[in-house]
Amino acid sequence: MTLTADLYFSFRSPYSALAIGRYRELTETHDLAIALRPVYPLAIRQPDFFERNHPNWLRYTLLDVMRVAQFEGIAFGPPRPDPIVQDMATREIAAEQPHIRRITRLGQAAARRGKGLAFAAEVAPLIWGGADGWNDGDHLAGAAARAGLDLAEVDAEVAARGEELDAEIAANQQALEDAGHWGVPTLVFEGEPFFGQDRIAMAKWRMEQKGLEKR
Repeated sequence: MTLTADLYFSFRSPYSALAIGRYRELTETHDLAIALRPVYPLAIRQPDFFERNHPNWLRYTLLDVMRVAQFEGIAFGPPRPDPIVQDMATREIAAEQPHIRRITRLGQAAARRGKGLAFAAEVAPLIWGGADGWNDGDHLAGAAARAGLDLAEVDAEVAARGEELDAEIAANQQALEDAGHWGVPTLVFEGEPFFGQDRIAMAKWRMEQKGLEKR
């Protein structure tokens, strides 16, 4: 029997980017279906988050994500452009956020089609792979095609149904909080949340207890 789980994911989260490929691989090697549940990042949900955090938080996070990437053998680098428009000197978040709104809505539209996990797994290396211009040219179109989607079709849905998609994204965030967490990446399996890219092995262990089998 195919097991199912939900993965709460942000396109701006480096830890989400470090987890998504491994979760996708797990669905390819095991009888498991993971539904992507995109959420907006903290910069959108809590614009003062960076101002409230400890001064060491950003420095440690940058150190840690590079270390995890090296350990896991994942190509990784700062996003260019950052999906969030932010003044890094003052940490102020801009009112207009064209990149993150488009890509998160695209992710939700992909999830509607049952291809959210594949889409996120293709897009995350574009954003977090260290290359320039992930939103330029045909990069996103290629990622969508590799996930079995037509970018023009999905973009048209985003343009026509942006508010509807945002309502679904907000519902994802509420569902994450109802499951007992607030951050990403979080996998929820049978109501149990597993937060962080360092909980993948533990999530797999729990699912094996519930009958997860190799394909």
